Amino acid sequence: MAYNKVVISGINTSELIVLKEEEKIQLLKEIKETGSKSARDKLINGNLRLVLSVIQRFTGRGEDIDDLFQIGVVGLIKAINNFDLTKEVRFSTYCVPMITGELRRHLRDYSQIKVSRSLRDLAYKAIQAKEKLMLKNQREPNIEEIANEIGEKRADVVIALESISDPISLYEPVFSDSDDNMYVIDQIGDKNNVENWLDELSIRDAIKQLGEREKNILYLRFLQGKTQVEVANEIGISQAQVSRLEKSAIKRIKSSI
Repeated sequence: MAYNKVVISGINTSELIVLKEEEKIQLLKEIKETGSKSARDKLINGNLRLVLSVIQRFTGRGEDIDDLFQIGVVGLIKAINNFDLTKEVRFSTYCVPMITGELRRHLRDYSQIKVSRSLRDLAYKAIQAKEKLMLKNQREPNIEEIANEIGEKRADVVIALESISDPISLYEPVFSDSDDNMYVIDQIGDKNNVENWLDELSIRDAIKQLGEREKNILYLRFLQGKTQVEVANEIGISQAQVSRLEKSAIKRIKSSI
């Protein structure tokens, strides 16, 4: 996203600052320990570009950009209030699904697409369970965990959540590291039946079949949000090896689910 001089909700986006992860953690500690308003304001302002990057996925649907931005900030504030410093999770990794959830809730409540009452009720129930599990585990739960939490079948939960979600492009980037981009289309198979589609949503068993080094690389890359260079330095191999092992692991996961 290009951050030229664009004003959203009275904020000049070209002047937004970006905090380092260490600065975010320090501010979070200060907020938890002293309740500092200045630390909270600095942390919010230092993550507004993250809010902007998330709301990009929801533009072009007739929604006012200022409204989306303000709703995204609400999600950011909820993330600040609920973040657990004892967990080994990057703040931005925890923050993105919280912001996304707030935006989806808004769009769901004002959606013009009619969904049956039973599906909508189940979807609301699943979303509440998802937020509860996120607060408890400080990570985004998978479909299996949500289904178990509310005592429903996984397939029913998937269908309910999909009924209130918005379509996305197969070429929407879901991860980017320098020239190494991963798109939605990279994460799905070429079969269109429902059984294979549902299987794509649960990869836990496939990950268990990976070697320890591959699992560690995926953990560092996608849970802690580290770059391939940072991972390479941490485990003592080259960036090219990290890239090769990462792609090999993802390919093995895709081929076994």
